[in-house]
Amino acid sequence: MGEIDKVAWILIEDGRVLSTRSVGKDVWYLPGGKREPGETDVETLRREIDEELSVEVDVPGAVHLGTFTAQAHGHTTGITVRMTCYRADYRGQLRPASEIAEMAWLGYADRHRTSPVDQIIFDHLLAEGLLT
Repeated sequence: MGEIDKVAWILIEDGRVLSTRSVGKDVWYLPGGKREPGETDVETLRREIDEELSVEVDVPGAVHLGTFTAQAHGHTTGITVRMTCYRADYRGQLRPASEIAEMAWLGYADRHRTSPVDQIIFDHLLAEGLLT
């Protein structure tokens, strides 16, 4: 039926991954967002993370972690989201901005609080020994 193309930032500290909650939502999402026409993965990553968390991602050092697909949260059955994930360092101080109400460091025990595609990513991070 349709696919939503998103790019996400995977920032891990002490076995936890940075997640965000948008204003008016009760589900947590990995930071990032939808690609604009003509944007590359890293251009999307840089723009979205600056808009959402007020920091500058180290684009040259960005490393592709994987691409994951699942039913899109809050959409009708058949609409999927394809999440292309990157790890990267950053400059600045993390601060929720734009539509982001709050940010938190989530561990695997928080998996149930996230969107379906993020749950798949949490499983991957756990299997890779990156998440506790």
